[in-house]
Amino acid sequence: MDSLSELVSFGWQSSLRVAHSSFVFTSKAIGILTQLAKGQPNHRDIAITLREAFANLGATYIKLGQFIASAPSLFPKEYVEEMQACLDSVRPVAFRDIRSSVERELGGKLESLFHSFEESPLASASIAQVHAAVTKEGLDVVVKVQRPDVHLTLKTDMQILGILTKILEFIAPEFKKSGLTAMFDEFQISILQEIDFIQEAKNIEEFEEYLLRVKESRARVPRVYHTLSTKKVLTMERFYGVPITDEAGLRKFTNNPRKVLSDALEIWFSSLSNQGFFHADVHAGNLMILKDGTIGFIDFGIVGRISPKIWKGLMLFTQGIGIGEPTLVAQGLVEMDSTDSGVNPTLLAKELDSVFNELESVYVHLTDNEMFDESRVNRIMYDMKEIAEKNGLKIPREFALLMKQMLYFDRYVKSMAPEINLFRDSQKFAIS
Repeated sequence: MDSLSELVSFGWQSSLRVAHSSFVFTSKAIGILTQLAKGQPNHRDIAITLREAFANLGATYIKLGQFIASAPSLFPKEYVEEMQACLDSVRPVAFRDIRSSVERELGGKLESLFHSFEESPLASASIAQVHAAVTKEGLDVVVKVQRPDVHLTLKTDMQILGILTKILEFIAPEFKKSGLTAMFDEFQISILQEIDFIQEAKNIEEFEEYLLRVKESRARVPRVYHTLSTKKVLTMERFYGVPITDEAGLRKFTNNPRKVLSDALEIWFSSLSNQGFFHADVHAGNLMILKDGTIGFIDFGIVGRISPKIWKGLMLFTQGIGIGEPTLVAQGLVEMDSTDSGVNPTLLAKELDSVFNELESVYVHLTDNEMFDESRVNRIMYDMKEIAEKNGLKIPREFALLMKQMLYFDRYVKSMAPEINLFRDSQKFAIS
């Protein structure tokens, strides 16, 4: 804590938070415990109950739901699928609270800090919301502001979740076998990184340094205004353009949308192969073509880092998918594992055959320009996890993030540049 007043505030607000959380969980726990006691729990019903509790409790628990939704290699498919609902936008914070947070963090009245500051947010999420503003120098910026008291809420929630994790593992051994404690530890690390806007600024500038080092002029990241930023407020250059997935919009700024998409893929892959660093949340709104024709990468709250070993395994895996060779897929999974457990790739390939066919089916449907079925991909990742673990392998979480990102990209590749085979040609995009 930074001060005695914060300590007192934490004590009071923590008590209220514990009381509220206890009430919500108690009201939901009876049904869950009853099912667990029977020995054959309906995990679909439990997942729905937990998601309802998360929505009621807000902030941390919505983020926990999002974490579960994005980690099919870690959690049972019933929970992953149900928690997709947590990915939706959340209710905005009142502007008076945003004003108070910005003034407290930056040490001045809003009018003295900015020339103008829009009251209606551009976006609102579980941890923060974003407002458009203009600096005193007349520069267009966006200001990302954390929800009030989110740090205090998180600290209390983490303590509660840690206790609940231990209780669940005690009363239901199946949770202990699934590595629930390790999952919670990973979630805690992930969410604490995401609420550190100083770290997000560093992520932005690390990517920018990479672009400068390789003399990459086709892409940009927003400039960070450090004098108007803290751990809880992040002020960045405002980008004007359209999402790279908007083919009609792209044509306003380029005559060759296919090249723009190819360039974006090459830049994203090259950061993976050369830096071991990747933007892990490049959805439709986080990758843009700007008015000057350059590609804009925004929102670096979620990034991933991979070792050369995982990169090598990923290349084998994607090539196997691209050319329809299950043995390469198995070799890739073995390469990504750090345990060196002596798994036979040929035997693993046979066991993965049904999952491989399902993944190929997803790929074909993308080729036919159908809607991206994330829940289906989640089920495939879960099945792959079970087979890998049965063979003594452990699939890194970064792999699941990368696969979902690549499949997301591939949907638009097939629409805008059908001659590109993203999985088969992944090494080509990785060439610096």
